[in-house]
Amino acid sequence: MNIIDELEWRGAINQTTDKEALKKLTEEKSIGLYCGTDPTGDSLHIGHLIPFMILKRFQLAGHKPVIIIGGGTGAIGDPSGRKTERELKTESQLDHNKKALTKQMEKLFGTENFTIVDNYTWLHKLTMIDFLRDYGKLFNVNTMLNKEVVASRLDSGISFTEFTYQILQAIDFLHLYENNDVQLEIGGSDQWGNITSGIDLIHKIKGPETKVYGLTIPLMLKSDGTKFGKTAGGAVWLDPEKTSPYEFYQFWINQDDRDVVKYLKYFTFLSKDEIDALAEKVKTEPWKREAQRRLAEEVTKFVHGEEGLAEAQRISKALFSGDVADLSTKEIEQGFKNMPSMDISSEKKNIILWLVDDTKIEPSRRQAREDVQNGAIHINGEKVDDVDAEIDPSSHFDGKFVIVRKGKKRYFLARVK
Repeated sequence: MNIIDELEWRGAINQTTDKEALKKLTEEKSIGLYCGTDPTGDSLHIGHLIPFMILKRFQLAGHKPVIIIGGGTGAIGDPSGRKTERELKTESQLDHNKKALTKQMEKLFGTENFTIVDNYTWLHKLTMIDFLRDYGKLFNVNTMLNKEVVASRLDSGISFTEFTYQILQAIDFLHLYENNDVQLEIGGSDQWGNITSGIDLIHKIKGPETKVYGLTIPLMLKSDGTKFGKTAGGAVWLDPEKTSPYEFYQFWINQDDRDVVKYLKYFTFLSKDEIDALAEKVKTEPWKREAQRRLAEEVTKFVHGEEGLAEAQRISKALFSGDVADLSTKEIEQGFKNMPSMDISSEKKNIILWLVDDTKIEPSRRQAREDVQNGAIHINGEKVDDVDAEIDPSSHFDGKFVIVRKGKKRYFLARVK
């Protein structure tokens, strides 16, 4: 299947400047293509991942992806998707973020047939006179005002700095065309105006027959109409320190049946036959949640590797079975991050007093004795049915935690202070 046909089947194309010509070009040769991200933060989240998944598909099809980590444009601020001006980052903040994003991209794309560049290396060489004479003269203000990203800001106001962002992004496309043989720019649906500005600039400088193209990805929405990628706790990050592999895995495994097939197409590299088979399982055996499990496995492995996936599965299995005793301290921190928690001392104590006075897990000593005698209390994965048992907070998990399970599913995390 041609790469463009595959993207269409996956529902991953929103707009293209000339789809048939682009399809023909990709069949004739290996092309260079790019997508950019500005270092406004030190991690991407899964919303950012969508266009980079498209780059990865092109890479696997034998094409040559280039990623811009925008040290130059990041110092200016992209107005796309915003109603107010961005807060400008300091040079040290941008430098830190560039290093972090570069590390993430290298993990996703490897080191072969793939290039990372920083547009600061060419944009900072432009003088004001060069910028106005060589490029500003080629941009019509009326056309720029009609670009959706600018037009949406006219009522609230937009600075000249952010207004010129589309010119800088256009210069990026021209530079990569001239120096990296890039003929295609990819971006989210909000980048259409910036992408076409780049194509227009190349056509004005290199000639109207120059083969350069743009492709945007649809805005990702959930079946209930809300924006994809947000949870009650905020964004789902690619950085394991911000969103642990376990939390990342759980995000995907909890997807709605109405969305899971779409996400399998977008976020995995499974074949059409594999996805069609999983789609059938969603219809006939939805309670097994095989499609969600496979989605979680594939995306977690892509972002966090085999080790991260194994860690996430290990925690998930332990929480489901209640067998938490063999989890590491790090895994406890991941798996119980959002569980009800409390601080306790390291002092040894009778279990009844500890459950009532120290943790408040039980409302009374009578209820605590009843639950212990009935086998409803598990401490660090082991059932405790002796009302005279003693809790030693230092006995497990490097003396940092005590895990309590009350009943079949209610977990509590006691942090030793």
